[in-house]
Amino acid sequence: MHDIRAIRENPEMFDAALTRRGGAAMASALLELDAERRARIAAAEAAQAEQNRASKDVAAAKGRGDEAGFQRLRDLVAEKKADVARMQAEAALLDGRLRDLLLTIPNLPLDSVPDGAGEEDNVELRRWGAPRDFGFRPVEHFQIAGVSRGLDFETAAKLSGSRFMLLRGGLARLHRALAQFMIDLHITRHGLEETWTPVMVLEEMMTGTGQLPKFGEDSYQTRDGYWLIPTAEVTLTNTVHGDLVDHASLPRRMVAHSQCFRSEAGSAGRDTTGMLRQHQFEKVEMVSITDAGTGLAEHERMTRCAEAVLEALDLPYRTVVLCTGDMGFSARITHDIEVWLPGQGRYREISSVSYCGDFQARRMNARYRPEGGGKPEFVHALNGSGLAVGRALIAVVENGQQEDGSVDLPAALHPYLGGATRLGADGALV
Repeated sequence: MHDIRAIRENPEMFDAALTRRGGAAMASALLELDAERRARIAAAEAAQAEQNRASKDVAAAKGRGDEAGFQRLRDLVAEKKADVARMQAEAALLDGRLRDLLLTIPNLPLDSVPDGAGEEDNVELRRWGAPRDFGFRPVEHFQIAGVSRGLDFETAAKLSGSRFMLLRGGLARLHRALAQFMIDLHITRHGLEETWTPVMVLEEMMTGTGQLPKFGEDSYQTRDGYWLIPTAEVTLTNTVHGDLVDHASLPRRMVAHSQCFRSEAGSAGRDTTGMLRQHQFEKVEMVSITDAGTGLAEHERMTRCAEAVLEALDLPYRTVVLCTGDMGFSARITHDIEVWLPGQGRYREISSVSYCGDFQARRMNARYRPEGGGKPEFVHALNGSGLAVGRALIAVVENGQQEDGSVDLPAALHPYLGGATRLGADGALV
Protein backbone atom coordinates (compact mmCIF):
# COMPACT_ATOMS: atom_id res chain seq x y z
CA MET A 1 0.00 0.00 0.00
CA HIS A 2 1.17 3.51 -0.67
CA ASP A 3 1.98 6.26 1.81
CA ILE A 4 -0.50 9.09 1.27
CA ARG A 5 2.07 11.54 2.67
CA ALA A 6 4.50 10.64 -0.12
CA ILE A 7 1.73 11.18 -2.67
CA ARG A 8 1.00 14.61 -1.18
CA GLU A 9 4.67 15.54 -1.46
CA ASN A 10 5.10 14.46 -5.08
CA PRO A 11 1.83 13.68 -6.88
CA GLU A 12 3.42 14.12 -10.32
CA MET A 13 6.01 11.43 -9.61
CA PHE A 14 3.31 9.08 -8.33
CA ASP A 15 1.16 9.52 -11.45
CA ALA A 16 4.16 9.16 -13.76
CA ALA A 17 5.09 5.85 -12.13
CA LEU A 18 1.52 4.54 -12.40
CA THR A 19 1.41 5.59 -16.04
CA ARG A 20 4.59 3.59 -16.66
CA ARG A 21 2.67 0.54 -15.44
CA GLY A 22 -0.11 1.25 -17.92
CA GLY A 23 -2.47 2.61 -15.28
CA ALA A 24 -4.38 5.85 -15.00
CA ALA A 25 -3.28 8.85 -12.95
CA MET A 26 -4.69 8.55 -9.43
CA ALA A 27 -3.06 11.29 -7.37
CA SER A 28 -5.80 13.87 -7.87
CA ALA A 29 -8.60 11.56 -6.74
CA LEU A 30 -6.55 10.33 -3.78
CA LEU A 31 -5.58 13.81 -2.64
CA GLU A 32 -9.14 15.11 -2.96
CA LEU A 33 -10.37 12.30 -0.73
CA ASP A 34 -7.44 12.83 1.63
CA ALA A 35 -8.15 16.59 1.87
CA GLU A 36 -11.80 15.94 2.68
CA ARG A 37 -10.78 13.38 5.33
CA ARG A 38 -8.26 15.76 6.91
CA ALA A 39 -10.82 18.59 6.93
CA ARG A 40 -13.27 16.38 8.87
CA ILE A 41 -10.52 15.44 11.32
CA ALA A 42 -9.58 19.10 11.83
CA ALA A 43 -13.22 20.08 12.30
CA ALA A 44 -13.71 17.27 14.81
CA GLU A 45 -10.63 18.40 16.73
CA ALA A 46 -11.88 22.03 16.77
CA ALA A 47 -15.30 20.92 17.98
CA GLN A 48 -13.63 18.76 20.64
CA ALA A 49 -11.65 21.78 21.84
CA GLU A 50 -14.87 23.86 22.02
CA GLN A 51 -16.54 21.04 23.92
CA ASN A 52 -13.68 20.91 26.41
CA ARG A 53 -13.81 24.70 26.98
CA ALA A 54 -17.58 24.63 27.38
CA SER A 55 -17.26 21.76 29.90
CA LYS A 56 -14.95 23.88 32.04
CA ASP A 57 -17.39 26.82 31.80
CA VAL A 58 -20.23 24.53 32.89
CA ALA A 59 -18.38 23.73 36.11
CA ALA A 60 -17.61 27.41 36.69
CA ALA A 61 -21.24 28.48 36.13
CA LYS A 62 -22.46 25.83 38.52
CA GLY A 63 -19.94 26.92 41.10
CA ARG A 64 -21.14 30.53 41.09
CA GLY A 65 -24.82 29.51 41.07
CA ASP A 66 -25.57 30.80 37.54
CA GLU A 67 -28.41 28.44 36.67
CA ALA A 68 -29.25 30.08 33.32
CA GLY A 69 -25.64 30.04 32.23
CA PHE A 70 -25.21 26.52 33.53
CA GLN A 71 -28.13 25.21 31.42
CA ARG A 72 -27.02 27.10 28.30
CA LEU A 73 -23.47 25.84 28.58
CA ARG A 74 -24.63 22.28 29.26
CA ASP A 75 -26.72 22.39 26.08
CA LEU A 76 -23.68 23.69 24.20
CA VAL A 77 -21.55 20.81 25.51
CA ALA A 78 -24.17 18.32 24.32
CA GLU A 79 -24.32 20.00 20.93
CA LYS A 80 -20.53 19.97 20.53
CA LYS A 81 -20.36 16.37 21.68
CA ALA A 82 -22.82 15.41 18.94
CA ASP A 83 -20.81 17.45 16.40
CA VAL A 84 -17.61 15.68 17.43
CA ALA A 85 -19.19 12.23 17.10
CA ARG A 86 -20.66 13.08 13.70
CA MET A 87 -17.41 14.51 12.32
CA GLN A 88 -15.36 11.62 13.68
CA ALA A 89 -17.73 9.16 12.01
CA GLU A 90 -17.47 11.07 8.73
CA ALA A 91 -13.66 11.14 9.02
CA ALA A 92 -13.59 7.38 9.73
CA LEU A 93 -15.79 6.74 6.69
CA LEU A 94 -13.53 8.83 4.46
CA ASP A 95 -10.46 7.16 5.94
CA GLY A 96 -11.92 3.76 5.04
CA ARG A 97 -12.69 4.92 1.50
CA LEU A 98 -9.14 6.21 1.11
CA ARG A 99 -7.63 2.97 2.41
CA ASP A 100 -9.88 0.87 0.17
CA LEU A 101 -8.77 2.90 -2.85
CA LEU A 102 -5.09 2.70 -1.91
CA LEU A 103 -5.39 -1.08 -1.54
CA THR A 104 -6.31 -1.40 -5.24
CA ILE A 105 -3.31 0.55 -6.59
CA PRO A 106 -0.24 -1.47 -7.64
CA ASN A 107 3.27 -0.86 -6.41
CA LEU A 108 5.48 1.64 -8.24
CA PRO A 109 8.28 0.29 -10.45
CA LEU A 110 11.89 1.15 -9.79
CA ASP A 111 13.44 3.59 -12.24
CA SER A 112 15.64 0.77 -13.57
CA VAL A 113 12.66 -1.34 -14.67
CA PRO A 114 12.28 -1.23 -18.47
CA ASP A 115 9.13 0.32 -19.89
CA GLY A 116 6.82 -1.95 -21.82
CA ALA A 117 3.32 -3.30 -22.26
CA GLY A 118 3.81 -7.07 -21.98
CA GLU A 119 6.20 -10.01 -21.97
CA GLU A 120 7.55 -9.12 -25.41
CA ASP A 121 9.14 -6.05 -23.80
CA ASN A 122 10.95 -7.93 -21.03
CA VAL A 123 14.73 -7.62 -21.14
CA GLU A 124 17.05 -10.61 -20.99
CA LEU A 125 19.79 -10.36 -18.38
CA ARG A 126 21.70 -13.60 -18.93
CA ARG A 127 21.54 -17.21 -20.09
CA TRP A 128 22.99 -20.38 -18.65
CA GLY A 129 23.51 -23.69 -20.40
CA ALA A 130 22.83 -24.65 -23.99
CA PRO A 131 19.75 -26.51 -25.25
CA ARG A 132 20.62 -30.12 -25.99
CA ASP A 133 20.95 -31.46 -29.52
CA PHE A 134 18.63 -34.47 -29.34
CA GLY A 135 19.23 -36.09 -32.71
CA PHE A 136 15.46 -36.63 -32.87
CA ARG A 137 12.40 -34.44 -32.52
CA PRO A 138 11.74 -33.90 -28.80
CA VAL A 139 8.13 -33.99 -27.62
CA GLU A 140 6.23 -32.36 -24.78
CA HIS A 141 6.21 -33.98 -21.36
CA PHE A 142 2.81 -35.66 -21.67
CA GLN A 143 3.87 -37.28 -24.95
CA ILE A 144 6.93 -39.04 -23.49
CA ALA A 145 6.12 -42.73 -23.01
CA GLY A 146 7.66 -43.08 -19.55
CA VAL A 147 5.92 -39.93 -18.36
CA SER A 148 2.50 -40.59 -19.82
CA ARG A 149 2.30 -43.90 -17.92
CA GLY A 150 2.48 -42.04 -14.63
CA LEU A 151 0.43 -38.99 -15.58
CA ASP A 152 -3.27 -39.73 -15.12
CA PHE A 153 -5.42 -36.78 -16.14
CA GLU A 154 -8.50 -38.92 -16.68
CA THR A 155 -8.71 -40.07 -13.07
CA ALA A 156 -7.86 -36.56 -11.84
CA ALA A 157 -10.73 -35.16 -13.92
CA LYS A 158 -13.08 -37.78 -12.49
CA LEU A 159 -12.05 -36.77 -8.98
CA SER A 160 -11.84 -33.00 -9.34
CA GLY A 161 -12.60 -31.77 -12.86
CA SER A 162 -10.29 -30.08 -15.32
CA ARG A 163 -6.82 -28.71 -14.56
CA PHE A 164 -5.93 -31.22 -11.90
CA MET A 165 -3.39 -34.02 -12.14
CA LEU A 166 -2.77 -37.39 -10.58
CA LEU A 167 0.76 -38.82 -10.59
CA ARG A 168 1.63 -42.49 -10.20
CA GLY A 169 4.64 -44.68 -9.66
CA GLY A 170 8.05 -43.44 -10.70
CA LEU A 171 6.76 -40.06 -11.85
CA ALA A 172 5.16 -39.39 -8.46
CA ARG A 173 8.41 -40.26 -6.72
CA LEU A 174 10.36 -38.04 -9.09
CA HIS A 175 8.00 -35.17 -8.31
CA ARG A 176 8.52 -35.68 -4.57
CA ALA A 177 12.29 -35.98 -5.01
CA LEU A 178 12.45 -32.64 -6.78
CA ALA A 179 10.75 -30.85 -3.89
CA GLN A 180 13.02 -32.53 -1.35
CA PHE A 181 16.11 -31.67 -3.37
CA MET A 182 15.11 -28.02 -3.67
CA ILE A 183 14.38 -27.64 0.05
CA ASP A 184 17.68 -29.31 1.00
CA LEU A 185 19.65 -27.13 -1.41
CA HIS A 186 18.14 -23.93 -0.03
CA ILE A 187 18.73 -24.99 3.57
CA THR A 188 22.26 -26.33 3.28
CA ARG A 189 23.77 -24.12 0.59
CA HIS A 190 21.74 -20.91 0.81
CA GLY A 191 21.07 -20.72 4.54
CA LEU A 192 17.29 -20.39 4.34
CA GLU A 193 15.18 -21.47 7.30
CA GLU A 194 12.85 -24.35 6.49
CA THR A 195 9.29 -23.44 7.40
CA TRP A 196 6.04 -25.39 7.29
CA THR A 197 2.92 -23.25 7.07
CA PRO A 198 -0.87 -23.60 6.86
CA VAL A 199 -2.47 -23.54 3.41
CA MET A 200 -5.64 -21.81 4.67
CA VAL A 201 -5.37 -18.23 5.89
CA LEU A 202 -7.48 -15.37 7.17
CA GLU A 203 -8.61 -12.70 4.73
CA GLU A 204 -6.32 -10.06 6.24
CA MET A 205 -3.30 -12.20 5.35
CA MET A 206 -4.28 -12.26 1.67
CA THR A 207 -4.80 -8.51 1.87
CA GLY A 208 -1.39 -8.11 3.48
CA THR A 209 0.50 -9.53 0.50
CA GLY A 210 -1.74 -7.96 -2.15
CA GLN A 211 -3.91 -10.84 -3.36
CA LEU A 212 -6.95 -9.04 -1.98
CA PRO A 213 -9.05 -7.09 -2.59
CA LYS A 214 -8.27 -6.78 -6.28
CA PHE A 215 -7.53 -10.39 -7.25
CA GLY A 216 -9.99 -12.41 -5.22
CA GLU A 217 -11.28 -14.23 -8.29
CA ASP A 218 -7.85 -15.78 -8.81
CA SER A 219 -7.99 -17.65 -5.49
CA TYR A 220 -10.31 -20.02 -3.67
CA GLN A 221 -12.30 -19.19 -0.54
CA THR A 222 -13.94 -21.72 1.76
CA ARG A 223 -17.50 -21.35 2.99
CA ASP A 224 -16.31 -20.39 6.47
CA GLY A 225 -14.19 -17.53 5.15
CA TYR A 226 -10.69 -19.00 4.93
CA TRP A 227 -8.63 -18.51 1.76
CA LEU A 228 -6.49 -21.24 0.17
CA ILE A 229 -3.04 -19.84 -0.44
CA PRO A 230 -1.96 -19.32 -4.08
CA THR A 231 1.65 -19.49 -2.85
CA ALA A 232 3.47 -19.74 0.48
CA GLU A 233 4.50 -16.13 -0.12
CA VAL A 234 1.26 -15.31 1.69
CA THR A 235 2.07 -17.23 4.86
CA LEU A 236 5.82 -16.64 4.96
CA THR A 237 5.57 -12.88 4.42
CA ASN A 238 2.76 -12.54 6.94
CA THR A 239 4.84 -14.17 9.68
CA VAL A 240 5.78 -10.57 10.56
CA HIS A 241 2.23 -9.22 10.18
CA GLY A 242 1.66 -6.55 12.83
CA ASP A 243 5.09 -7.08 14.40
CA LEU A 244 7.87 -4.73 15.47
CA VAL A 245 10.82 -6.98 14.71
CA ASP A 246 14.32 -6.76 16.10
CA HIS A 247 16.66 -5.27 13.51
CA ALA A 248 19.34 -7.75 14.58
CA SER A 249 17.09 -10.58 13.32
CA LEU A 250 17.13 -9.21 9.75
CA PRO A 251 17.36 -10.46 7.14
CA ARG A 252 14.94 -13.28 7.81
CA ARG A 253 15.31 -15.82 5.02
CA MET A 254 12.67 -18.52 4.86
CA VAL A 255 11.74 -21.35 2.53
CA ALA A 256 8.64 -23.55 2.46
CA HIS A 257 7.34 -26.40 0.35
CA SER A 258 3.56 -26.20 0.09
CA GLN A 259 0.49 -27.02 -1.89
CA CYS A 260 -0.77 -23.99 -3.81
CA PHE A 261 -4.23 -23.28 -5.18
CA ARG A 262 -5.19 -20.93 -8.00
CA SER A 263 -8.45 -20.61 -9.86
CA GLU A 264 -6.60 -19.40 -12.99
CA ALA A 265 -9.60 -17.15 -13.66
CA GLY A 266 -7.61 -14.94 -16.00
CA SER A 267 -5.99 -17.71 -18.02
CA ALA A 268 -8.89 -19.28 -19.90
CA GLY A 269 -7.62 -21.23 -22.90
CA ARG A 270 -3.94 -20.98 -21.90
CA ASP A 271 -1.78 -24.11 -21.50
CA THR A 272 -4.77 -26.42 -21.25
CA THR A 273 -2.78 -29.47 -22.40
CA GLY A 274 -0.45 -31.18 -19.96
CA MET A 275 0.40 -30.11 -16.44
CA LEU A 276 1.88 -26.65 -17.02
CA ARG A 277 -1.05 -24.71 -15.54
CA GLN A 278 -3.06 -26.41 -12.79
CA HIS A 279 -5.54 -25.41 -10.09
CA GLN A 280 -3.51 -27.31 -7.45
CA PHE A 281 0.25 -27.59 -7.56
CA GLU A 282 3.33 -27.61 -5.36
CA LYS A 283 5.94 -24.94 -5.02
CA VAL A 284 9.07 -24.32 -3.01
CA GLU A 285 8.80 -20.66 -2.05
CA MET A 286 11.48 -18.32 -0.72
CA VAL A 287 10.73 -15.15 1.26
CA SER A 288 13.14 -12.64 2.73
CA ILE A 289 12.29 -9.89 5.20
CA THR A 290 14.95 -7.18 5.20
CA ASP A 291 15.58 -3.59 6.22
CA ALA A 292 15.27 -0.62 3.88
CA GLY A 293 18.92 -0.58 2.85
CA THR A 294 19.53 -4.18 1.80
CA GLY A 295 16.43 -5.10 -0.22
CA LEU A 296 17.95 -4.77 -3.69
CA ALA A 297 21.07 -6.75 -2.79
CA GLU A 298 18.80 -9.43 -1.33
CA HIS A 299 16.88 -9.49 -4.61
CA GLU A 300 20.02 -10.41 -6.51
CA ARG A 301 20.88 -13.02 -3.89
CA MET A 302 17.44 -14.61 -4.06
CA THR A 303 17.58 -14.69 -7.87
CA ARG A 304 20.86 -16.59 -7.66
CA CYS A 305 19.32 -19.05 -5.19
CA ALA A 306 16.61 -19.90 -7.73
CA GLU A 307 19.08 -20.07 -10.62
CA ALA A 308 21.28 -22.44 -8.60
CA VAL A 309 18.50 -25.04 -8.52
CA LEU A 310 18.35 -25.13 -12.32
CA GLU A 311 22.12 -25.26 -12.61
CA ALA A 312 22.28 -28.18 -10.18
CA LEU A 313 19.71 -29.98 -12.33
CA ASP A 314 21.65 -29.08 -15.49
CA LEU A 315 18.64 -27.33 -17.03
CA PRO A 316 19.29 -24.47 -19.49
CA TYR A 317 17.60 -21.23 -18.51
CA ARG A 318 17.52 -17.52 -19.09
CA THR A 319 16.82 -14.71 -16.63
CA VAL A 320 14.84 -11.66 -17.65
CA VAL A 321 13.79 -8.47 -15.90
CA LEU A 322 10.09 -7.86 -16.38
CA CYS A 323 8.96 -4.63 -17.98
CA THR A 324 6.55 -2.27 -16.24
CA GLY A 325 3.49 -3.73 -17.96
CA ASP A 326 4.29 -7.36 -17.05
CA MET A 327 5.11 -7.04 -13.35
CA GLY A 328 2.94 -8.40 -10.58
CA PHE A 329 0.77 -6.13 -8.44
CA SER A 330 3.06 -5.95 -5.38
CA ALA A 331 6.45 -5.82 -7.11
CA ARG A 332 8.84 -2.94 -7.62
CA ILE A 333 11.11 -5.12 -9.77
CA THR A 334 10.84 -8.76 -10.85
CA HIS A 335 13.28 -11.22 -12.33
CA ASP A 336 11.66 -14.11 -14.18
CA ILE A 337 13.73 -17.24 -14.63
CA GLU A 338 12.65 -19.20 -17.69
CA VAL A 339 13.68 -22.81 -18.20
CA TRP A 340 14.19 -24.33 -21.63
CA LEU A 341 11.40 -26.73 -22.64
CA PRO A 342 12.51 -28.61 -25.77
CA GLY A 343 9.04 -30.02 -26.37
CA GLN A 344 7.75 -26.48 -26.87
CA GLY A 345 11.01 -25.20 -28.31
CA ARG A 346 11.06 -22.17 -26.04
CA TYR A 347 11.81 -20.86 -22.58
CA ARG A 348 8.96 -20.89 -20.04
CA GLU A 349 8.74 -19.17 -16.67
CA ILE A 350 9.62 -21.38 -13.70
CA SER A 351 10.38 -18.73 -11.08
CA SER A 352 9.50 -15.10 -10.42
CA VAL A 353 11.66 -13.30 -7.90
CA SER A 354 10.24 -9.96 -6.76
CA TYR A 355 11.38 -7.11 -4.57
CA CYS A 356 8.34 -5.37 -3.07
CA GLY A 357 9.99 -2.67 -0.98
CA ASP A 358 7.76 -1.63 1.94
CA PHE A 359 4.56 -2.01 -0.10
CA GLN A 360 3.39 -5.21 1.61
CA ALA A 361 4.72 -4.11 5.01
CA ARG A 362 2.42 -1.07 4.98
CA ARG A 363 -0.54 -3.37 4.38
CA MET A 364 0.65 -5.70 7.17
CA ASN A 365 1.91 -2.95 9.52
CA ALA A 366 5.21 -4.82 9.87
CA ARG A 367 8.08 -2.69 11.17
CA TYR A 368 11.56 -2.80 12.63
CA ARG A 369 13.42 -0.41 14.90
CA PRO A 370 16.68 0.81 13.31
CA GLU A 371 19.96 0.03 15.02
CA GLY A 372 20.78 2.71 17.55
CA GLY A 373 17.11 3.52 18.09
CA GLY A 374 14.92 5.97 16.26
CA LYS A 375 11.46 5.83 14.77
CA PRO A 376 10.32 2.36 13.60
CA GLU A 377 10.47 1.80 9.84
CA PHE A 378 8.57 -0.59 7.63
CA VAL A 379 10.38 -3.80 6.72
CA HIS A 380 11.06 -4.60 3.09
CA ALA A 381 9.82 -7.91 1.65
CA LEU A 382 10.91 -10.17 -1.19
CA ASN A 383 9.53 -13.41 -2.56
CA GLY A 384 10.52 -15.91 -5.21
CA SER A 385 9.87 -19.45 -6.41
CA GLY A 386 12.66 -21.79 -5.71
CA LEU A 387 11.11 -23.52 -7.76
CA ALA A 388 7.65 -24.46 -9.01
CA VAL A 389 7.83 -28.25 -8.54
CA GLY A 390 5.50 -29.30 -11.35
CA ARG A 391 7.23 -27.08 -13.88
CA ALA A 392 10.60 -28.38 -12.73
CA LEU A 393 9.29 -31.91 -13.32
CA ILE A 394 8.27 -30.94 -16.85
CA ALA A 395 11.70 -29.45 -17.51
CA VAL A 396 13.56 -32.49 -16.15
CA VAL A 397 11.65 -35.03 -18.22
CA GLU A 398 11.62 -32.97 -21.42
CA ASN A 399 15.33 -32.19 -21.28
CA GLY A 400 16.24 -35.74 -20.31
CA GLN A 401 13.96 -37.56 -22.74
CA GLN A 402 15.36 -40.32 -24.94
CA GLU A 403 14.11 -41.54 -28.30
CA ASP A 404 12.79 -44.79 -26.77
CA GLY A 405 10.49 -42.90 -24.38
CA SER A 406 12.71 -43.20 -21.31
CA VAL A 407 14.17 -40.23 -19.43
CA ASP A 408 17.73 -39.77 -18.16
CA LEU A 409 17.58 -38.03 -14.79
CA PRO A 410 19.94 -35.37 -13.37
CA ALA A 411 22.72 -36.70 -11.15
CA ALA A 412 21.63 -34.39 -8.32
CA LEU A 413 18.39 -36.37 -7.98
CA HIS A 414 19.91 -39.86 -7.91
CA PRO A 415 20.35 -39.94 -4.10
CA TYR A 416 16.68 -38.95 -3.68
CA LEU A 417 15.56 -41.80 -5.93
CA GLY A 418 17.31 -44.67 -4.21
CA GLY A 419 20.12 -44.54 -6.76
CA ALA A 420 17.82 -44.69 -9.80
CA THR A 421 19.23 -42.79 -12.78
CA ARG A 422 16.47 -43.16 -15.31
CA LEU A 423 12.70 -43.17 -15.71
CA GLY A 424 12.03 -46.12 -17.97
CA ALA A 425 9.67 -46.10 -20.93
CA ASP A 426 7.37 -48.25 -18.79
CA GLY A 427 7.19 -45.51 -16.12
CA ALA A 428 9.39 -47.30 -13.60
CA LEU A 429 12.53 -45.87 -12.03
CA VAL A 430 15.68 -47.83 -12.85
